[in-house]
Amino acid sequence: MTPGNNGASTPEDDDPFGYLYADGQANGAQPPTGGYGYPGSVNRVRAVGERQYGQPGAPAAGYGQVPQQQGYGQPNPHYAAPETMPGGAPTTRQAPMGGAGGGGRGRGPNTKGLLIGAIAVVAAVVIGIGVAMMNGNDDDKDKAGGASSSPTASQSASASASASASTAAGELPEIDAKALRLEGGTTTASDVKGAKSDGGIYVAGFNNVGAAVTWSVDVPSDGKYTLHTGYGVPGVDATATLTVNGTAQTNPLSLKNWANAPAGNWEKGWTKTYNYLQLNKGTNTIRISCEQGNQCNAYLDQLWLTQGWSK
Repeated sequence: MTPGNNGASTPEDDDPFGYLYADGQANGAQPPTGGYGYPGSVNRVRAVGERQYGQPGAPAAGYGQVPQQQGYGQPNPHYAAPETMPGGAPTTRQAPMGGAGGGGRGRGPNTKGLLIGAIAVVAAVVIGIGVAMMNGNDDDKDKAGGASSSPTASQSASASASASASTAAGELPEIDAKALRLEGGTTTASDVKGAKSDGGIYVAGFNNVGAAVTWSVDVPSDGKYTLHTGYGVPGVDATATLTVNGTAQTNPLSLKNWANAPAGNWEKGWTKTYNYLQLNKGTNTIRISCEQGNQCNAYLDQLWLTQGWSK
């Protein structure tokens, strides 16, 4: 049998590789038209460099030439990502680990270093503010001749105590007619307009011997006080007895017609008067009563105190 053709008339007797030998080529042997001698094969023999991938019709790179590289991020027609295949790799990427054993991989952010840096910046700012405040206080002391402009705790407490005492002195108690303790048949009413008490309420029924009203009042210290009395008369003068802490005052409570109201006109007769008192620190009892010898035809409206003897 000669290479390429042994003279057999059937295809299976032909040497499929006879074209590779010199004597076979001399006898006219040709490469097979199928895929390496296998009937129905779709493979074709191509010269080196002739095969193309992904780009039909694109020329292959010559020997020694670098083929055109695919751009980063462009799909590779011959590569399918593992995550696209059933049971493939997870889609999330793990951050590279830093350190000496990282084998050249990238280091992650140094969060510990950043935190230390941030704390250092904050500490520097706080220290700077403290220094500035200390310098400012020193400047204030220099301007004030060495005395600090900021009050000390004792100074603040003293100022608060003084303010409280002043407030107490400036806001002494007052009372409306309806809050007085009523005695001897006195009642409250609001028929006559013009009373200053809340709701226009005043004390009526005072024009009877034994009628009285009592006020228990607290004062901050011993001393002189002025009692102010709001009242109304029907255009004529009236009087009453004033008793302080059980002692009747020598001067009666004068309820004159200071409003100059016409006789019988109660609504025009609202006015006020005052008396000087000596009170004790703490609770004091002030009583206004209608006694024998008094002319008590009056309505009582309000009572209030002021410090010292004043009008």
